[in-house]
Amino acid sequence: MSSRRGELRIHLGAAPGVGKTYAALNEAHRRLERGTDVVVGLVETHGRARTEALLAGLEVLPRTVLDHRGTELRELDVDAVLARAPEVCVVDELAHSCAPGSRHEKRWQDVEELLAAGIDVISTVNVQHLESLGDVVERITGVRQRETIPDAVVRAADQIELVDITPEALRRRMAHGNIYRPEKIDASLAHYFRTGNLIALRELALLWVADQVDVALQRYRTAEGVEEVWEARERVVVAVTGGPESATVLRRAARIARRSGSADLLCVHVLRGDGLATAGPAGSAGPELRRLAEDVEASFHTVVGDDVPATLLEFARTANATQLVLGTSRRSRWARLVDPGIGAATIAESGSIDVHLVSHAEAGEARRRPRLSLPARRQAWGWPAAVLLPVLATVLGVALRESVDLSTDVVLFFLATVVTAMIGGLAPALVAAIGGGLLLNVFLTPPLYTLSVAQPENAFAIVAMVVVALLVAAVVDRADRRAAQAATARAEATLLGSFARVVLSRSDPLPKLLERVREAFGLTTVALLERSAGTGWETTACTGGAPCARPADADADVEIDEGVHLVGTGRTLTSSERALFSAVSGQALLALRNRRMAAQATDAQRRADAAGLRTALLSAVGHDLRTPLTAIKAAAGSLRDPVLRMPAEDRQELLATVEDSADRLTGLVDNLLDSSRLATGAVTTVTAPVGFDEVVAAALAGVHPATDRVVVEVAEDLPDVLADAGLAERVVANLVDNALRHGGGTTVAVRASAYADRVELRVVDTGPGVARQQRDLLFTPFQRLGDRRAATGVGLGLHVARGFTEAMGGTLEAEDTPGGGLTTVLSLPAAPKPALVP
Repeated sequence: MSSRRGELRIHLGAAPGVGKTYAALNEAHRRLERGTDVVVGLVETHGRARTEALLAGLEVLPRTVLDHRGTELRELDVDAVLARAPEVCVVDELAHSCAPGSRHEKRWQDVEELLAAGIDVISTVNVQHLESLGDVVERITGVRQRETIPDAVVRAADQIELVDITPEALRRRMAHGNIYRPEKIDASLAHYFRTGNLIALRELALLWVADQVDVALQRYRTAEGVEEVWEARERVVVAVTGGPESATVLRRAARIARRSGSADLLCVHVLRGDGLATAGPAGSAGPELRRLAEDVEASFHTVVGDDVPATLLEFARTANATQLVLGTSRRSRWARLVDPGIGAATIAESGSIDVHLVSHAEAGEARRRPRLSLPARRQAWGWPAAVLLPVLATVLGVALRESVDLSTDVVLFFLATVVTAMIGGLAPALVAAIGGGLLLNVFLTPPLYTLSVAQPENAFAIVAMVVVALLVAAVVDRADRRAAQAATARAEATLLGSFARVVLSRSDPLPKLLERVREAFGLTTVALLERSAGTGWETTACTGGAPCARPADADADVEIDEGVHLVGTGRTLTSSERALFSAVSGQALLALRNRRMAAQATDAQRRADAAGLRTALLSAVGHDLRTPLTAIKAAAGSLRDPVLRMPAEDRQELLATVEDSADRLTGLVDNLLDSSRLATGAVTTVTAPVGFDEVVAAALAGVHPATDRVVVEVAEDLPDVLADAGLAERVVANLVDNALRHGGGTTVAVRASAYADRVELRVVDTGPGVARQQRDLLFTPFQRLGDRRAATGVGLGLHVARGFTEAMGGTLEAEDTPGGGLTTVLSLPAAPKPALVP
């Protein structure tokens, strides 16, 4: 076996018929012409002549034949491909579910085995088969895709090529018979291949591929250390402080993003140790701002950094943002003369990123903020102040020597020292105090221009001035340090609060929590590793890139429980960051426990539902079993009474009553047993191709006596469905019986049609119908308890029908009958046509 892993190339399309298989075979011919050893492992041509023509000249390996309930099914022969060992193998329809008895359950698992053997694979996938898009596709088309493939399998492909075609061209291709057989064209164009459906599916495919291209670009930029912005896609980053102007700035950024087309919008809030990034009372972005971010379709991010402009630009460059939106400064004009502010600093260092400054009602208002720490900029100003302010005090003292005495000079030098301490902290204040004392002695204390002091009280005044200045400087510095510690604690508490909010507000918070931790600490990967017996460490949850295999390989590692570690890679954390990382680990453990408790609660709920069903069964059968039994007993007693003489017609009527009651009793017991099987998960299906015409005929043979009111319109040439024949008969019988009982005595029509890969059976009545908001109750067990007539049963027929349908991989829904009434729609997957022997 080759040590090299094969490469996977996927042709992705928006819908059947766009040309994925055609493109894959063209790629196979191109490689064959270059001298590559290419074989066709499996290709589904669906009878399309142009696709079949491309097989000419390619080596086609035989398929493996599987017998399933008397039907021959043909699948990829993995052993034959491995024995042939080509360089490239074409395997169509990667999301296909293999026939029972195959080597693997899914075809992509067959392909994984080929890739592990060093064989390159060319395959195809439709966007509706991606697992993450199943719900979206169902809402668009009304069809639930039963064959799905994990997104991770497709994302792991070495190459993904989008096979694109306009909806109009695809519909023309369908109308010309180039996709489906003529009898399926009208139904397909009217249902799945509607123009709106195709436009939506095409957009899904384009956006999904664009996202994968963007991920690939981000990986390349990270691997190559590219820091400058590449304007491959518009991304707008908006910075918010949590202050009253944040909503205005965010809305303005949303409008900028919309004008830029489909630009991504990222909202970022910076927490820094000095607390200056906070503006609201809580010092953080509140829930209202987070809700607004969700409303404008922006992702919300929280990062930590002492230098706000540098942190913003680093985040923007990491996100490959093209535009950065900031609010204008709320500081006063005089304050901006000393420090231009975050906006000006960001613009100066932005490089190729466009920076927008948004005006707001708060702009220019001087806001009182305590000076909580000593940033590098303040320390830089402190040393010039330590030199210049004492010199300025000396100049003023000399100029005013004739009008002021030494006490006034001492106050001037004392003021210079205090101002220096407030600007630059303790060290510059020490220099200012000592230097000021020397200057006061030399230039303002007799005898002048010497270090000697003539009067003792002057010497005492100088010493007192220096001591008091030093003490005041120490107090100012200590206050700044305590304020910085308080601001750091507040920032950390805000960050922990945001993490706690994630844990408390989500059903499965672990993925989002790890993503927030990764962003906040600037890590590449954050993961939960759990030790398992015999297999070493396993990754329980992960965000970012590939996680480390064990805690010893991580840059940050905290043991949060026995055998459970929170780890991070990307950079080494400082001691304070490690303490915060350790605090976060407790919330990660809580999120992990929440996940497991949710799984246990789901299991407990299932058990409770089963217990409730059993209780309801016992309470329901009392009357409904007694009614037919009473009728049988009364009729049998009358028939057996030797004294009672009755005509033959009456005897036949009593015998018919016995038979009808026995049939009702049998049906009731069957429904009760079937409902119990559904509740306990004991229903097993054996699916095989079967025709709806056969199912309907068998179902009507044992249904309600009033079958003369049933009109069957099921063509014999419809495709077979893949179903359990016995369960399908029970489903149709229950649907027809329900329509006859509750359809108001009207005629019941049973019709069938096929489109795409589904076949639908409709049971239509024109009776009173059911209100739209009550339709889901139709399929609820015992939904008629307490308001039913004695002859209507326990209300299990439709519940059992839906349960059996879902067990066979189908759907059962109710809809309005045009003109009034109720239509129940049974949809089952069409059985695959047996492959022709090559």
